Amino acid sequence: MVYIILGEGFEEAEAIIPCDLLRRAGVDVRFAGIGADVITGGHGITVQADCIAEITDLTQAEMIVLPGGLGGVASILGCEAVLQAVKTLYSGGKYIAAICAAPTIFAKLGLLDGKRATCYPGMEAQMQGAVMCDHAVVRDETIITGKAAGTAFAFGLKLVETLCGTQTAEKIATGVVAR
Repeated sequence: MVYIILGEGFEEAEAIIPCDLLRRAGVDVRFAGIGADVITGGHGITVQADCIAEITDLTQAEMIVLPGGLGGVASILGCEAVLQAVKTLYSGGKYIAAICAAPTIFAKLGLLDGKRATCYPGMEAQMQGAVMCDHAVVRDETIITGKAAGTAFAFGLKLVETLCGTQTAEKIATGVVAR
């Protein structure tokens, strides 16, 4: 199970594209809305979440994904249930992934110390402890970070590769003509 967390003002491409690619690979993915099951992204696109984050046991996931968007990041930072789930998954050796501004959440939680990571250009100062890399997507053990909405396909394919293997990721990439 993968939960993609949606907070008001999330970056739509950074949530929808990885969800689509993971589902094409046969992964059980659910959108978890913060505070509601209908969440509006930063560009006015409203998404029906599958569940509400605060009343869902997010700790049972094998991966949690945090899209960026400044509103979405602020919502996540204000949601103790999501922050606790991220810490629990990480300490349990499960995967945590974030893209754009959302990797700064991992830094605030102290999870990036000595870890290679990327984030939205200009936010590097908020990535305390991270070894910054100028790549579209960076995986360091169980932490996966992506740069921005323009890298959502690369980020989503890295999630597929991590959970389903390189062959499946290549098949999905070919199918959507991403490579």
